[in-house]
Amino acid sequence: MIRYDVTDAVATITLDRPDAMNSLTADLKAGLLAALRDAAADESVRAVLLTGSGRAFCAGQDLREHADNLEAGRGLANTVREHYNPIVELITTMPKPVVAAVNGVAAGAGAALAFACDLRVASEKAKFAAAFSGIGLAPDSGMSWTLQRLMGPGRAAAHLLLGEPLDAARAFELGLVTRVVPADDVLKTAQELAVRLAAGPTKAYAATKQALAFAATHSLAESLALEADLQDACVATEDHQDATQAFLAKQRPTFQGK
Repeated sequence: MIRYDVTDAVATITLDRPDAMNSLTADLKAGLLAALRDAAADESVRAVLLTGSGRAFCAGQDLREHADNLEAGRGLANTVREHYNPIVELITTMPKPVVAAVNGVAAGAGAALAFACDLRVASEKAKFAAAFSGIGLAPDSGMSWTLQRLMGPGRAAAHLLLGEPLDAARAFELGLVTRVVPADDVLKTAQELAVRLAAGPTKAYAATKQALAFAATHSLAESLALEADLQDACVATEDHQDATQAFLAKQRPTFQGK
């Protein structure tokens, strides 16, 4: 249910349950977490691309499996703590960029997976829906954290409470997606973006992700202090030193991710 491929320093992770709109079973979530861990640990991987097969990115939790758990008295079967939380935490803290290619519907936890990524390329046919309130649930998979940072607290509250779907154009207007492209171009565009990032200064990208996450919940003074520490670390990298020399020589820098 997960396809994993590494090309041009990009690990492409594809949710592969097209007949079920890539809805998330326990097995698929375990496979996704394992694939993300492989990508994070592989030094040859410098960017990650997450997408879905068929007509959907991810329709969220598989409700048939969820209904079976409810009937058996297992409730959520601990899937939020065991699967969703570590998946989202790994995407957001991974020391390399993660790009989502949203090829279709992204609903519930599926939308949350996209929002956890650093950049999102959406098909013009894509739709985003919180979906949680429609089945009597609160948001999970980090959506309470990511959504208001992308679109603001007021709009996030409206989207989560009302559960009204957003088309790709409106999602772009609200800052939820980075680019909107024709459906036939979404994977190609996302791949090109991921390859561009994979050829960049990987350690500087990791520091940027760390700085943004930290600044979201800390004071300016604390954020300035972390920025200084991160710059100290970046200035010691081979990429920074080589890029500085390339700049002085009026040459395009080549980054090695070191």
